[in-house]
Amino acid sequence: MALNKNALIRYKTIDKCLQNNYRQWTLNDLIAACSDVLYEYEGREVNVSKRTVQLDIHMMRSDKLGYNAPIVVYDKKFYKYEDEDYSITDIPLNENDMNILSETVEMLKQFKDFSLFSELGGIIQRLEDKVYTEKTHQSAIIHLDKNEKLKGLEHLDVLYQAIIKKMVLRIKYQSFKARQASEIVCHPFILKEFNNRWFLVGKTSAKKPVLTFALDRIIEIDYDISIPYLDENFNGDTFYKDVIGVTVSNIRAERIQFRVDRYNAPYVITKPFHNSQRIIKKTDDGVIFNIFVQINFELERMLLGFGDSIEVLKPKRLRERMQQKLEKAVSFYK
Repeated sequence: MALNKNALIRYKTIDKCLQNNYRQWTLNDLIAACSDVLYEYEGREVNVSKRTVQLDIHMMRSDKLGYNAPIVVYDKKFYKYEDEDYSITDIPLNENDMNILSETVEMLKQFKDFSLFSELGGIIQRLEDKVYTEKTHQSAIIHLDKNEKLKGLEHLDVLYQAIIKKMVLRIKYQSFKARQASEIVCHPFILKEFNNRWFLVGKTSAKKPVLTFALDRIIEIDYDISIPYLDENFNGDTFYKDVIGVTVSNIRAERIQFRVDRYNAPYVITKPFHNSQRIIKKTDDGVIFNIFVQINFELERMLLGFGDSIEVLKPKRLRERMQQKLEKAVSFYK
């Protein structure tokens, strides 16, 4: 259930009032207390109606927020907690809450390399401590694929900040094919992750095409404030619409047709190669699929990964290329 900030402030204010057993609290007193606190937060008069506070009390009494607050009325006028030690801030976590919190902590940790999340570091640690003081330690239910030894992760935050601030970079970069590193001027657009590897996407100049740089091949990064940033409102979703992976070329996307045997077809049906994937035909020995993508390195690598359970049918040149690669692979085992 969605809650706005003011509602949460009112709940906490009512809770604080009812914990004070040295005073009798009428509905008007609670309304005044909520109005005063909201004025401090907002810096302006906030109209808290009688109906609003009545609904707040009703909500706190219910189990919709997990409070089940024991709020009672005595002398037909005054409000209090039947259990004098009760507070909505002391509600114990149930097992489901703790499981959700545990997995949330684990997922947030995946982004520890971004300074955007560094401010959450203390919160995450306190959250983790709270969870594990209330239950015995257990292995994570959700296990995310990660590689702590992956090179280039230390550059994530610098690049992220450069993109946010629209700053031009000078990058010392050495591809796998290059014998030595070279300096590249880069206008960074987005960061992209694929197959547990990170990439920087941007341009070296307005007239040059969009390029992709692997973070694990970046040696040094520096800012260059003397060069105006090339702001093209780059849209990653549009740019990568017709590709699998990160390799985008000038060639047009085309229809790729392939057959998957009946034992592996369910995996391809439930986890499509691409969002354009369609089932063309089902037979006794397998399923024929179509996808509409550019032919690139990542597509070939994915198709080869299915080995003898997949057959590329169209286009002819991709079929022949798969045949050549498989024949070469077979030669290694002779």
